[in-house]
Order: sequence, then structure tokens, then C-alpha cells
Amino acid sequence: MAMIKVAGLSKAFGIETIFKNVTFTVAEGQRVGLVGRNGAGKSTLLRCVMGTMEADSGSVSVTDQATIGYVQQSIDFGAQTLREVVETAWEDVRRIEHELEDLTQRMGRTSDPALLERYAKLEDRFERLGGYAYETMTRRIMVGLGFTEADWDRAANNFSGGQKTRINLARALVRRPDFLLLDEPTNHLDIAMTEWLEDFLRSYRGGILLVSHDRYFLDAVTTDILDLEQHRVTSYRGNYSAFSKKKAARLHADLRAYEKQQEEIAQTEAYIRKYKAGIKAKQARGRQSQLDRLERLQKPVTETTLAFSFRPATGTAERVLDVQELAAAYGDRTIFKDISFLLRRGDTVGIIGPNGIGKSTLLSVITGEKTPAHGTVTFGNRVALGYYSQEHTNLHPSRTVLEEVMQEYGCGEDDARHILGGFLFRGDDVYRLVGQLSGGEQARLALLLLLLEEPNVLILDEPTNHLDIPTREMIEDALLEFGGTYLVVSHDRYLLDRLVQRTLSFEDGTFREYLGNYSYWKEKRKELLETGRIPIPETAEPRKKENTATAPSADVPPAPPSPRATDSFRAAPQAAKKIAALEQEIARTEATITMIETQIAQTVDADALTELAESLSTAQEKLATQYEKWEHWAQMLD
Repeated sequence: MAMIKVAGLSKAFGIETIFKNVTFTVAEGQRVGLVGRNGAGKSTLLRCVMGTMEADSGSVSVTDQATIGYVQQSIDFGAQTLREVVETAWEDVRRIEHELEDLTQRMGRTSDPALLERYAKLEDRFERLGGYAYETMTRRIMVGLGFTEADWDRAANNFSGGQKTRINLARALVRRPDFLLLDEPTNHLDIAMTEWLEDFLRSYRGGILLVSHDRYFLDAVTTDILDLEQHRVTSYRGNYSAFSKKKAARLHADLRAYEKQQEEIAQTEAYIRKYKAGIKAKQARGRQSQLDRLERLQKPVTETTLAFSFRPATGTAERVLDVQELAAAYGDRTIFKDISFLLRRGDTVGIIGPNGIGKSTLLSVITGEKTPAHGTVTFGNRVALGYYSQEHTNLHPSRTVLEEVMQEYGCGEDDARHILGGFLFRGDDVYRLVGQLSGGEQARLALLLLLLEEPNVLILDEPTNHLDIPTREMIEDALLEFGGTYLVVSHDRYLLDRLVQRTLSFEDGTFREYLGNYSYWKEKRKELLETGRIPIPETAEPRKKENTATAPSADVPPAPPSPRATDSFRAAPQAAKKIAALEQEIARTEATITMIETQIAQTVDADALTELAESLSTAQEKLATQYEKWEHWAQMLD
């Protein structure tokens, strides 16, 4: 089995240790999430594993000549078009395809066993790379990541930063390496794209090591978690939710063990002090010897978190925000129109929709940053509005962090330093220019300024972007305690599930309201689609060039002995036999799935349910592959 082995890896920048003595493995079929605070060294560790950065010590080895695809957060594509960038992922497939064609011709002239052995190895590799359906698979990946036919011949470097990240991700997925290394793969993806990526990665047969702060995504995809904390990595089996519970339990147990040992040490030291000069001096010396040999436990260390909480919101009028027939446009292009909704006191509302649909523009119009093309925005009495823009338009890049707080809050240096310390800006950090801060640091500073405004109504545009998981949880907890009214645009499904009571959705050319959180919206929308009460959205695929076969699953179908078989007449008898055999296999697999679903319905034990769910997923993947094989051989009879 192919495997990435990391042993004793260490890295420091000058005197600052990033990570130390890190050891773990990633095997085929494992999907490992690497989590940790911003700045903990997750991206650095990925680069060291990939070999684009040299570690100070330790080793990284890859068995069985396995291939690795690395998706980093930024890249330059030069003068290539989107099509040319993606086609670079096909180079290995095309090389193997040409060699298979050559071997087919040579085997027709000779019966050399070495040629047959070479052919078998190459064909296995070709199949693993998705060679028999690589163009179909490419179309599926590009559509899933939000690219249209019109995008294919655009210069890749002319796309936005977020789109370029998606291009890089698409190229890696098309290449289908044995191992995928993904650094924040859901950045710049909307909810639909993220859910598509989850489905793709769950069916991916190779190994995956990914960095993410998206808890919903980590829960959906990962089988294991690596926690990078205090320069070291701890491994946990299970997804993010399982890890979170296990880590909390481990910290509790470690703290209890430390406290118990400290109690025992204190009792022993008291005994020694009391009897070291008396008749029990010998026993006291014995206990001192035991104490000297004792391996003392270290007190568990938890990393510093933000001191974040809103002051209880003051009262507003019952009608907080009334939006009527709102429309916005850029020049002659309409961004949205006919948007109407009402926020009452205490409402917590989420806005969702595809990238580029106009969610941020809607908030800009509501807050007065942009002028509407039509319609009205009316705020109620006693509204103290706080606006968080994902572009951080309220920050001043030329100021220092300290100056930003002093001038915006009107306080002295000591007070500003105290406030900034609660948001993890300490020491010389306060003298850094705002424009030179990372995305996560700017987000923290913008949240601090929002907090200082003491609002009772919040309008939030992607408030968890660039933030690590502990900070996201802190913000969610603060909003739950806020008590005011807020409207939030977000792709963070975890936040939407925890916080919002209503969901406003841009979809199918209109604006719909759902009386629940993200999970409610998902189920309700599925119901509406299935019953035909809303139209099924159309997807545009890029131009088909040669291969017109379809492959709905991430796993590609096998092929007949030659990759360019053209004699369908000769293949027909073989195809008929294959189809008959596959139909029997499909019937058996469908019976297995029915049996597992029945067992799930009758089982209450959590561990047994987990095992059954894994068995069901495996059976469903097997069935999808069998149907693809059936379709492939059926085409031979057409």
C-alpha cells in the first residue's frame, strides 16, 4: 500500500520553533485533516512534506513511487489559458495512452511475455489515473468548481485570486495523484462548490492531507485529524467532531492527573517536613528518595484565546430593518432586483447564495456604502448599526495597529494596548502597519473595532473568513450572547447552523426566504426540487473535444484491452457476456445495500452505526462503479 511517512520532522525560522519532532503517516484511502491555530505552521508543514521547503531535520518518504499533488493558496500561471493549465494535468495520462497503443501494435507482431507484463502494469496505472474517462472527468470537475464554457480560453492569470485558487485545485483533482495535499481548499468556494468537493473527496481512492478551518467540511471529509499545537502534532482517529470531543476529554484527564499528582507531592512534602528529624526520619528519607525519582507531569497548556464579547444590546424599535423592492446595478448590468424583507427586533438572519450573485453588494446598499438602483432601505428607531465588511473597508492601511485603535476609539496608549492584548496583539505587534497584517490579523482588528462601537444591530459580511477554528467559535459564542439583531452573509455552514433562525437565499434568479438555519434550508430545498415546486438549476459544461462518454462517479470505468478499440463488431460478443455478468453483480450489490439500510434502521448503538455507515458508503461506491462498467460495455453494442 502506498504511504507518506513523516518521521521526526522539525522546522524553525531563526530562534522561533515552528514544529518539532513531527511524526505521522498518511496511507491510501486515509483523508487526514491538519488543524491548528493561525500561525501554528500548518502550511509550512505541508510545504515540507511536499518538498517545496526544506525541514531542519527529520525525513519524508513516499512508498511505491506514489505521486503527490499539492494545492497551495497562491500560484502564477504565466501566459497559459484556463484550458492549457488544466490540460497539463493530462500529460501522464496521454503519455501512458500512447505507450499502450504502441504496445498493442507490438503485441500483435510478437508473443513476448515482457510486453504483456508491461502492458498490464501500464493499463493498471492508466485506469487509476482515470485515463478512460479523463476528458469527461475534467468537465465534471470544472463545472463542480464553478467554471463555464466561456471561461476555458481566458488567460488564467486574469481570473480573480479566488478563481485562481480554484483553477489550481481543479488541475490537481484532474491529475488524480496517489496523494492530494490541500491547503485551505474551501477558501473562495461557495456552499454548492464546497459540497461538490466534499462528495468528490469522499470517493477519492488516494490519500489526502488537508489544512482547513471549515468544521463542516472537516466533518464531511476526514477520517483522521492531526492537531498541530505547541509545536507538536497529536493524531486522532475520526472526523473533526470526534477529535474535538477526544481532545477535550484528553485535556480534562491530563489536568486531573496533574492535579492529583500535585496533591500527592504536597502530602509527601508535608510528611517529610514533619518527620525528617523525628523517630520516622528513616521513612521520611525514603519518601524523599521516592519524590526525587518521581517523573513529574507537566501542567497541560492551552493556547491563549481572544477575549471577545459584545456588550448586551440596547433596545431598538420592533421593526429594525425594512427592505422594499431593492435593486442594484453596475452600469447596464443588473446585480439583483425586487428584494424585499423585514428584520424585527431579535431576528438572526443568514444570507446565502453562489459566488458573484450580489450578497456583499446587497449589504453595501443596505449600509449606505452603495446607492441602490431602485427600492428603499429603512432602519427603525434607536438602531446603533455595526457593519463588518469582508474587505475591511473601515481599516486604514497606513496606520499602525496601535494608532488605529487610539484614533477610532479615542483612547490613550495604555488603554489601547490593554484592549489590543485581548485580541492577541501584544508587544511590538501593535507597531505593525495595518496594511501589512495577514488576512486573519486584519479580521481580528476589524472585529475589535466593531466591538468598540457597542452596536445593537449587526450586519456581517463573511465574519469568519481567514479566522481559525477557536476564534470562529469565540465569535459564535459572542453572537449567541449578544441579544441584538443581526444579518450575516456567510459560507460557513457551521456558523449558519448555530446562529441563524431564518435564511434568505439567492437562487434560480430569485430571492427566497426559509424559516430555519442552513440544515433546514438544505432539506427544504431538496424537498422543493424533488416535488417540482422550484426548477432544477442548469449547469454549463465546457466544450467537448473528443471523448463524449459520461462518467457520473469519481471512479472511472475499466476499458477493453486496447485504449483505442474501434472494432465494435468483434467486441460485441465479449460485451454481451460482460453485461450479463455485471447485471448479476449489480443485483447482488443492490441487495447488500438494502440489507445494510435495514440494519441501520434497527440499530441504536453508535459504534455499530458508524461501521454500518462505512459499509453502506463502500457498497454505494461499488454500485456506482458497476453501473459505469455496465454503461461502458453497453456502448460497445450500440
